[in-house]
Amino acid sequence: MPFKRGPWGPRPATPAADTPESQPAAGREAQLACEQCGAVLAYAPGTDSLVCAYCGHENRIEVAPTLIIEQPLEEALARGELGDDVEETQTVKCASCAAEFTFDPDRHAGACPFCGHSIVTDTGVHRQLKPAALLPFLITEREAQERVRQWLRGLWFAPTKLRKYARDQGRLAGVYLPYWTFDSFTRSRYQGRRGDFYTVPMQVRVNVNGRMVTQTRMVQKVRWRPAAGEVSRYFDDVLVLASRSLPSWMTDRLEPWDLSDLKPYTPAFIAGFQAEAYQTGLAEGWTVAAEKMQARIAGDVRLAIGGDMQEIHRLDVQHSDRTYKHILLPCWLGAYLFRGKSYHLSVNARTGIVQGERPYSWIKIAAAVLLGLVVLGIALAFGNVQGF
Repeated sequence: MPFKRGPWGPRPATPAADTPESQPAAGREAQLACEQCGAVLAYAPGTDSLVCAYCGHENRIEVAPTLIIEQPLEEALARGELGDDVEETQTVKCASCAAEFTFDPDRHAGACPFCGHSIVTDTGVHRQLKPAALLPFLITEREAQERVRQWLRGLWFAPTKLRKYARDQGRLAGVYLPYWTFDSFTRSRYQGRRGDFYTVPMQVRVNVNGRMVTQTRMVQKVRWRPAAGEVSRYFDDVLVLASRSLPSWMTDRLEPWDLSDLKPYTPAFIAGFQAEAYQTGLAEGWTVAAEKMQARIAGDVRLAIGGDMQEIHRLDVQHSDRTYKHILLPCWLGAYLFRGKSYHLSVNARTGIVQGERPYSWIKIAAAVLLGLVVLGIALAFGNVQGF
């Protein structure tokens, strides 16, 4: 297959269809059997092996030396995103939060990993671009649960029942979240102005001991002058979440991800876990990435303008050599219902970073406020006594 070289490594000159040998059997939910007893295997986090839950035998994952290739974005958008590199997966859709994800075919009911509501399997076929790469799970569920317990212990004003609930029903679901990454070389022309501070003496009338007097004070002013120029920046792997199932503030705080350790996509790493189908398409994902890039470019422009203050009146950004890839990143998710409301927990399954929603105990908050008022009152009373 012919290749051409760009600033992000080799990529195919034209999209090529997978050969039959490279297609995973039955999509992501391929039943990987134990070599020893024939039972279904699951990937063991932090290893390169699939482990049998029945006999304990380990099957080593053989990862072909495949390049993780960035795909040309213009070509994908022109053909309407879905091209030759498409996979079909058996998915279930949660009626409560609309998340669509793979589900263990041996189970007929369970809980949605995103909102905690009960679901009954009614699988359908989902067609989407096949992931190019993924980061395998690195920490186990037990390790993730310990991180969550530490996080809960650090919460101020959390209801006491919450910690007990999390301890008794704190199972986590291992889920691969869908992401897009985008690369682009940008050249941006700008117009604006630069502001420099300077001070001048100014006569002012002020009241001093009941008498108006004239004083000289130094007053700060800004000297503006026009600025124009050009900045350039290469963006590599701008990350965009392709899911709407979790709050963006939560997933943003799970970063950074060690994308340098991405592995070529293989269904073996997903065995025993769930994978969410992307809800944000490629075109929408690029719009989000372009906004992130423009915010960074605006920072570059302000540095280029210099001075104490900067104003950007016009910014024209030109993108070239745009590429993308679809990847999966691992999280341990917990969704629990507390007093009728759903709360989300997420753990970066590479670093152990925990982010989550939490309720507050207004009784504890009121008690803390009351205690603060009591302490303040005692301090004021003690100060008055000392004054006599």
